[in-house]
Order: sequence, then C-alpha cells, then structure tokens
Amino acid sequence: MKNFLSSKLFRAIWSIGLAALFYFICPPCFSKTTLAIILGILVLLVNGTPIISKWPWLTHIARILVGCLFIFSGFIKANDPLGFSYKLEEYFVVFKADTGLGMFEWFAHIALPLAIIICVSEMLLGVMLLIGYKRDLTLWLLFAQIAFFTFLTFYSACYNKVTHCGCFGDFLKLKPWESFWKDIALMILITLLFAGKEHINDLTFPSLQVTIFIIGAIASFAFPIYAYRNLPPLDFRAYAIGMNIKENMKPGADYQPPVYETRFKYENLKTHEVKEFDLKNYPWEDTLTWKWVATDNVLTKEAVNPPKITDFTVNDANGNPITDSLLNNKDYSFLLVCYDLKKTEEDESLHAKINDFYTLATKENKKIIGLTASSAEEINAYKHAHQALYDFASVDAIVLKTMVRSNPGLILIKDGTVIMNWHHNNFPSYSEVKQKYMN
Repeated sequence: MKNFLSSKLFRAIWSIGLAALFYFICPPCFSKTTLAIILGILVLLVNGTPIISKWPWLTHIARILVGCLFIFSGFIKANDPLGFSYKLEEYFVVFKADTGLGMFEWFAHIALPLAIIICVSEMLLGVMLLIGYKRDLTLWLLFAQIAFFTFLTFYSACYNKVTHCGCFGDFLKLKPWESFWKDIALMILITLLFAGKEHINDLTFPSLQVTIFIIGAIASFAFPIYAYRNLPPLDFRAYAIGMNIKENMKPGADYQPPVYETRFKYENLKTHEVKEFDLKNYPWEDTLTWKWVATDNVLTKEAVNPPKITDFTVNDANGNPITDSLLNNKDYSFLLVCYDLKKTEEDESLHAKINDFYTLATKENKKIIGLTASSAEEINAYKHAHQALYDFASVDAIVLKTMVRSNPGLILIKDGTVIMNWHHNNFPSYSEVKQKYMN
C-alpha cells in the first residue's frame, strides 16, 4: 500500500481528480476553457518530474523568481503593516457578510498581528528558498500561502468584493483579476519547484545557512514592528511628505472619466434561468416570460489619469464644508488625525503633549484642527476626558486612515502641501517643529 501511495500512478490519479473537482466547482465568472488550460499545466508539472529534472535551469529560474518576489512582496507590505491590516480586515468583513461565520469577525479583530505574521512569513520563506534552507518545509509553506492568496484574490475578482488586494501595498495597486493572475503564475512556478526540488540544494555550509536564517528572521520581524510603531519608511500614498493635496485632487491632463453601463438581470419564469441584458435588449415588455431581478451599473471602461485623491472632504461641526479654506491657508497649519476617537491612544502624557502643542501653536496664530469620523457625542466625550480645547471637523474614516498611519497622528501642511507628519509615538514639541520645519 505504501508503495502504491508513493507511485506515479497514484500521483496521476489524485492530481487529475483534484483538477476535475476544481473544474466542476468553479463559479461561472471564470472561463472553463482558461481554467482547463491552467489545471492542465499544473497536472503536467505535478506528473512531469522525470522530464523537468533533466532541465535544472528551469528550477533555478523559478527559485530566483519566487524567492525574490516573496521577499519583495513581504517587504512592501511590512513597510506599512497597518495599511495591510486594513486590507485584511476588509476581506474578513466581506467573508463574514457572505458566510455568516463568526470566526471572520474574530479574524478582523486580530488583523494587525496576522498582517505582521504574513509579512514576516513572505520575507522569511523567500530567504529560505534562495539559500535552500529546510527545502521541503519551505516548499509546502510557500504552496500553502499562495493557495490562500489565490483563493482570496479569486473570490474578490469573481464576486467584485475588494477593489485591490493590497499585495504590494500602495506601491502597486493591482486590480482583482490582475492580482489573481499574479497568484496563478506563482502557483505554477511553485509547482515547478516541487517537480524539480532535487536541484534546490544548500547554497552554503550549514552553520552559515543557519546564521543567514536567524538574521533574516530577526530583520523580518523587526522591520514591520518598526514601521507600525513609527510611520511607513517608504510612503507611496497621495498624502506623503512633499505631496500637494490640492494638486492630487485634480485629474491628469488627458483625463477621461470612467464609463458605466446599465445592466438588468431578469429571471426566466419557465426555466428559472437568470440572464443579464443591457439597455438595448432587456425584455421589460415580456412580463409573461421574464421577471426583473436587479439593476446594476457596471464599469465598462476604467478612468484615464483620474485624480489621486477623490474623497477628501472636510466639514465643520455644523456640517459646513471647510475643505477649501483648510487647503488654501497660506500659513502653516496642523491636522490632528484621529479616525476613531474610541480607538485613539489613551496615554495621558501624549494628550498632555497635544494640549501643550495646541496652546503654543494658538498663541502664534497657527491653526490646529482635529479630523475625525466619530460622532458629535464621541467628540464631546473625548474632549471632556482629555481636556482638549481644539475643535474637530468631520472626514471619512477611510480617508483619515490613508492620510497617516497613526491614531492620533499629526500632519503639518502649508497651502495644501504636506510638510511633515508624525506618529503619536514620536509626537513633537511645538518648538521643535517651529525650528525645523516652519522657516
């Protein structure tokens, strides 16, 4: 029996059977022909070990590509672990809504540690693959991780749930199907590594290999923790230092707006088939055969050179818009970003610093305003708890999370340009800011 389980015949049986299962359970959003080609390639790779082993260069190329891509992907996400945790939380909220399973709500609460673990594992697995450390364990962990992300990106693309996967943070925003195809390419490369794993040898002697692994593990943990406790060392967002918010709210020179098309879903009363129609052919008069189900506006053409910022709107406590006055202020001003006052850092020494900062800035006629998505009741409770004298304005929570990865965080702007920003762990004194940044 043991010999049969390790035989080529059994490998062919389970690989073909698994491919057939995926083929038949795949939702209709994906082409069956394309799926058959992908599954066929994977089956051939799984069963093509004798042939692939004759070409070691294939394994070496796949090893370098997979290792470097995992390190790069993990590094970019580790550069902004809080941003990546927001993306994971978005996925878990979607899964909770679609499945009703409470475990996804629990996952959403631990999104940050999960984000850091994923960043660490990507970078560390990339290092392990490149140096040939713990080959079999590395390959299986690589496969498990890419299988997990392939499922996430496919679900997102198929059901249009998450606009971009966060695979490369804000550095490169992939659309759902683009991200899925990236994962399919990695799946094929990792399967190729399994087929040619006899060529994945240690690159150096064991003691140096262990040393490299330990250094890689320490660096992989230290970098995302540092980025979380401070701010992303590399900032690719539209609110980064040096960016002008007003300019980023304008479209590009050759801007073309997105194109949407109205689609109608009707159910055939005889066959119960649900079919989609456009404005030219929807059967609104044939009420004996068709029943209207839903109307959707479908994006048929992406915008060309759209604004980098589309949702920055600031309203005062009375609901009046103050976006223009805030961004057109020619003097230095400060934005204290607290996207959720209930989740704001509770350290009283920090709030004492903020209050002192406000007092000194106000004496020199420098405007400082809090930005939050919290309710008026929560604002009043916060101001009472921390003796805060500064006013708050209302901004969308997602915008505030994007502006600065800290709650609270401080941003110095002048005429709409971001001069500097600070994490609450590095909250500055007013004299320090005045001396360094307000010349």
